[in-house]
Amino acid sequence: MTKDFFKVLQEKGIKVPKNITLLLENCKSYQVFNTVDEIIDITLGDKESNSFEVKYDIPGKGVYTEAIVHRVSNGISANYTEAYMRRRDPNTMVIADNLPTDKERFADRFGYEFSKLEKETMDWLKNQDLGVFLYFAGRDNIGVGGIAIVPANAGFFAMGLAMLQQIVSLDKIPPRFNIGSAIFVAPTFRHTHFEGKQVVVHNRTTNVHEIYSYNLYPGPSAKKGLYAALLDEGEKGEWITAHCSAVEVYSPYDNRTTFMHEGASGGGKSEMLQNIIRETNGMVMLGKNLITGEERKINLPIFCEFNPVTDDMALCPPSIQSGNGKLTLTDAENAWFVRVDSVNAYGDDPFLEKVTINPPTPLLFLNLKSNPGGTVLIWAHTEDEPGKPCPNPRVVLPREIVRNVVSKPISVDVRSFGVRTPPTTKENPNFGIVGMFHILPPALAWLWRLTSPRGYANPSIVSDGTMGSEGVGSYWPFATGKRVTHANILLDQILHTTRTLYTLVPNQHIGAWKVGFKPQLLMREYLTRRGNARLKPEQYQDARCPLLGYELNYLTIEGAKIPSRFLKVYRQDEVGTEGYDAGAQILIDFFKRELPQYKSPALSKLGNDIIDACLSNASVSEYEAFIKVE
Repeated sequence: MTKDFFKVLQEKGIKVPKNITLLLENCKSYQVFNTVDEIIDITLGDKESNSFEVKYDIPGKGVYTEAIVHRVSNGISANYTEAYMRRRDPNTMVIADNLPTDKERFADRFGYEFSKLEKETMDWLKNQDLGVFLYFAGRDNIGVGGIAIVPANAGFFAMGLAMLQQIVSLDKIPPRFNIGSAIFVAPTFRHTHFEGKQVVVHNRTTNVHEIYSYNLYPGPSAKKGLYAALLDEGEKGEWITAHCSAVEVYSPYDNRTTFMHEGASGGGKSEMLQNIIRETNGMVMLGKNLITGEERKINLPIFCEFNPVTDDMALCPPSIQSGNGKLTLTDAENAWFVRVDSVNAYGDDPFLEKVTINPPTPLLFLNLKSNPGGTVLIWAHTEDEPGKPCPNPRVVLPREIVRNVVSKPISVDVRSFGVRTPPTTKENPNFGIVGMFHILPPALAWLWRLTSPRGYANPSIVSDGTMGSEGVGSYWPFATGKRVTHANILLDQILHTTRTLYTLVPNQHIGAWKVGFKPQLLMREYLTRRGNARLKPEQYQDARCPLLGYELNYLTIEGAKIPSRFLKVYRQDEVGTEGYDAGAQILIDFFKRELPQYKSPALSKLGNDIIDACLSNASVSEYEAFIKVE
């Protein structure tokens, strides 16, 4: 099929960009792939090998091994030789074109025009044996088609890309398929041009969103890089691809509630699709006090059942909206890039353990211990250094093998936002003052999405640990355009979905208590049991910190009462009003630091008014007045 590649595309009316045609016509060799299995065949050099080193001869450095790849009983395992490459660097994106953007341009960061590096990249690729395949980023004909060009010896990267974005076989190219994006992978340039750092260059041409990946970690390119192409596509039609998970939940009483959970990296998106794990005595651990060592457990006789919908990205185009006052979404991915750092022992996540140990189709594992021919166990995390596990172990999980996965659009009942919160006490105050969950007025929910705090101890990215922001919708690190444009689209989306309930939920800590992801899972249990019933007015009140909307006065799940110290953090002896107010000020200062960049004549009047209110220390009722809910 390789020798007929251009002929087949021509017969199907698909135009191949000129630079790609010249590259493939003049390269050392290229092989066209039609299936993931074909890529697996070359991932280890040949079908017989069980171990392979992805290495390159770096000028001035010698032969350098980027990753060690093993064929294992449950798929392919890849481990980077450098701990830095096991997480996404948040500063990877640079823009090469002259189209509107708020992101750093290539010439501004590196001091020369990208056209010079582009030529060098093409010259390097011409001297490689290449792997080539078509893909579709998105689902159900919503999204953008594209072509991937990868060094053949980086087959594990190609495998991940072909799983995450639907690989398109030449004999099954859908009608109206168009090459609207392209990924070029040149890992040696990380060493020769970028001081070992991850860099991904986006070049938006008239017809093609080009992505130049100068590293082999799929996070900023195969996944978030093509997320940028989807955002670029949606920006033209004034809709977004949301950074979220979604799940359809059924209570023991047959109520159905759908949740959309957003947040910055590490904000609990994948975890929203996980089961609650019981202790050995059948109880559910609510939290452990970091100061006293006290443990608080509750008894839940039965859990809700749930059907996963999306793991990290969701398409929200006008074509699927029902006009029922709720946001309708559908999955944007073909496979899920699941982080398994929370799985530390057998039994921590029975579903994931079962499906990854004996999968019906080969999986791709990253940053997990492996031996050639062995079985990868998702609780055996690669160590960055002796005694320090990598915080970002991953498995690429095809959605087709996920139990009870939902493949149709759903309407959202509850739209939650997750924040990684640090331990907080009066002696060491911080922003871990968020209770079990809070109800947010829609205007305030919009502000949380504009600021999108990256939060505490983020496992997914390289970070110095400070409170950073991921910006509009929490997807801003992956967008190439103007932040105000996205802020307007996001606000308009909220204005048209006034039957949605907005919540804020912490993970990791509530004050001095270590809670993990239990708050969002217990919120899922509670709100599903309530169904469409609204909370009683006496059940909530204005939060002590207005940015937290409404705090709960009481919460009972199946007869299990949640102690008030988990709902109102200032009730904790270790925090008190002194620690709470100091933490609230950290949060207020963060919002006041991040929001002014959105103020602009290009932002809607309503948007500017909401931001002005926040900068003037608005009350919860003032936020409530901006957007009336049904």
